[in-house]
Amino acid sequence: MTDEIADEILVGGRWRRGTGEAVTSRSPLTGGVLARLRGAGPGDVDEAVRAGAAAAADPAWRGLRPHERARHLVRIADLIAERAGDLAALQTADTGKSINETRALVASAEGTFRYFAAALETMEGAVTPPRGPYLTMSVHEPIGVVGAITPWNSPIASDAQKIAPALAAGNAVVLKPAEWTPLVALALGRLACDAGLPPGLLSVLPGPGPVTGDAIVRHPGIGKVSFTGGTATGRRIGAVAAEKIMPVSLELGGKSPTIVFPDADRAQAVAGLLFGIFSSSGQSCVAGSRVFVHASIYDEVLEELVDRAGRLRVGPGTDPATQVAPMVAHAHRDRVAAMVGAAVEAGARLRCGGRAPEGEEYEKGAYYLPTILDGVPDDAAICQEEVFGPVLVALPFEDEDDLVARANATVYGLACGIWTGDYRRAWRVARRIEAGTVWINTYKQFSVSTPFGGVKESGLGREKGRDGIQAYTRQKSLYWGLDEDPLPWAGDTAG
Repeated sequence: MTDEIADEILVGGRWRRGTGEAVTSRSPLTGGVLARLRGAGPGDVDEAVRAGAAAAADPAWRGLRPHERARHLVRIADLIAERAGDLAALQTADTGKSINETRALVASAEGTFRYFAAALETMEGAVTPPRGPYLTMSVHEPIGVVGAITPWNSPIASDAQKIAPALAAGNAVVLKPAEWTPLVALALGRLACDAGLPPGLLSVLPGPGPVTGDAIVRHPGIGKVSFTGGTATGRRIGAVAAEKIMPVSLELGGKSPTIVFPDADRAQAVAGLLFGIFSSSGQSCVAGSRVFVHASIYDEVLEELVDRAGRLRVGPGTDPATQVAPMVAHAHRDRVAAMVGAAVEAGARLRCGGRAPEGEEYEKGAYYLPTILDGVPDDAAICQEEVFGPVLVALPFEDEDDLVARANATVYGLACGIWTGDYRRAWRVARRIEAGTVWINTYKQFSVSTPFGGVKESGLGREKGRDGIQAYTRQKSLYWGLDEDPLPWAGDTAG
C-alpha cells in the first residue's frame, strides 16, 4: 500500500473520500502501513444519515414483504461465502488474528446473515386478548436509521451481528468500524453494494470515536445506537442516549470468572481454560481472565496450566499452526505489558510469560507471551480491570458460597465458565453467578440463535436470537373498534 491518503469510504450509497481525520491501518505483524484513508467527518455522518433516512422510508424498501427483504440478506451471505478466503486474509492482515480464527469469523458473519434472513420470515405480530368492544393488535415497525459502532477484536462478525438484524427489521445502518481495523468493514460494505442492497441503506464510516462515533450518536436522525466496546465509552453513549430519549444496545467489557471443581474432567478443563483466555491472544470481551480452582487441586491444575501455556505456538496469524498471534497494535501490547508489570510490582507472582517472545521473527510484531499470575487478592487491579490480553490470574477457593461471592465481586457480568461433573452443582452455581452467559464444561462457544449480552457494567440489551430483530424495531399497538354504537360520553345529547 502507498502512503497516499486515497482510499474511499461508503457514504450514503456513494464511494468517495471522507472529509474527516486521517485513519491509518497498520500491520500488527510488522508495524508497517497497510492502508491510509481519510475518515468520516461530521458532514459525512450527516450525509449518511440523511441518505439512510430517505432509503429506509422509500416504499421500494419499506414496502418489501419479509421474504423479499430476506432475499437481500441471503445475497449478502452468498457473496461472503464466495469471497471468504479474501475476507479472512484481509482480517488477519488488519487485526493480526490467526487465519484459522478469521476464517471462523467470516463463516460466522455468513451464518448471521442467513439466520436473520430465515428468522425474518418467522416474525409475527400479536392479536392480544380484547377487554372491550374492539380487536387489539401489537406490531413492530422499523426505527429508521440505526448507528452501529463495532470493536477491533472481531470486526466482520461484530459488523454482521448488527447490520443483519437491523436490515431485517427494515432499517438503514450507519456503521462505524474501529479506527485500528477499518478494512474488512469497508470490504463488507462493497460486498453489500455488489449484492444489490439499495443505495443508502448501509454506510461505512471509519474514523476516531470522539469525532465520527460521537457525531453518529448525537445526530438527531439516528434512532438507535448499538455499540460493542469498552465500558467507559458505553457509559458516555448511554448518557447521550438518555438526553435524546433514544434506545441503545451496549455490549461492554468483562472480567469473566472460570471455575474448576474437584470432580471436573481435568484434561477437558485445562484445555478449556487455555482456550478461554489465550485464544484471540486474550483480546475478547468474554475471555476467562480469572480462574478459581478448588484448593484441593489448585497446585496441580496451576502447574499444568503453566506448562501447557509455555508450549502454545506463538507466531504470525498467517500460519495455520499459530495458536497465539500478535496483538492488534503495538500500543495495545505495551498497555497490557504495563498492567502485568504493575501487578508484579504490587506482589503478584509471575508464573509464566510477562514479556514479548525473543527471537528475530518476533522483533517487529506486537507479540506478548501467554501470561499466568497468582498470589493476588481479589481486589487487586489485575483481578478487577479488563486487561484484554493473554493474561490469566489464578485464585484458589474452598467454599462454594464464598466462591460465588468472589466471582461476582466485580463491576462486570458478561460471562462465566464452570467445570464440574455434578449437574446439580452446575445448575446451582450457574444460576447464582451474575453473568449474561454461563458455559458449563465448555467455553467461548456461540450460536447466533441464542441471545448474548451482559449485566451490571458489562452492558444493556441483547443481540442474536429471533428477538434480535425486534431490538431494532418500535412496538405499536392497534385498536380496531367493533361496536356500532357511539362511544359513551358524559353529557352526550345526540339522539
